[in-house]
Amino acid sequence: MDLKERIIAESLKLFSLKGFLSTSIQDIMEEAHTSKGGLYNHFRSKEELLSAVLGEARKIWRENNLAGLDQIENPIEKLKMLLENYRDRYLKDTTKLPGGCIFVTLSVELDDQRPHLTQEINRGFAGLKGMINDFLDQGKSAGDLRNDVDTKAVTEMIFSIILGAAVICGVEKRPSGSDNSINAVIRYIEGLVV
Repeated sequence: MDLKERIIAESLKLFSLKGFLSTSIQDIMEEAHTSKGGLYNHFRSKEELLSAVLGEARKIWRENNLAGLDQIENPIEKLKMLLENYRDRYLKDTTKLPGGCIFVTLSVELDDQRPHLTQEINRGFAGLKGMINDFLDQGKSAGDLRNDVDTKAVTEMIFSIILGAAVICGVEKRPSGSDNSINAVIRYIEGLVV
């Protein structure tokens, strides 16, 4: 791992634990074992570093949450696999994300303080909701879900539970509470299947 990669990886850990605003440049330099010059040689500002960290966080999110989905044809089974991956792979990835879901941490922290920085995070949230809704719509069109299922409402509920599970995991620092939330939504989805 070169210095730039190390700065991004250590900043990702720090931002997931402490947030963006509470993480100092000094904290980053200490964890990345670099000097101010070493850091600023790669990033002109802390905000530029945040952009790189979010890029790495998206990559980790995709690797953890989308694993195996391309092997499944049924959209409802894909949705269940997404949720299982979120529960088993993403929320439990304490090596790269020791503080839990960085997107939830940063969206709460930055929304009032630096709203321009939350735009990228909000686009990701919209993309996740779109993916969930697509799976549900495809399942309903295929006749796999009951006709009375309001896919938009179910999407909002699933998305809210995903965010809530991330908060629970971040607060409790153990997976049982978030596991219970994700397991409950998977059972709920199974109850919608024809």
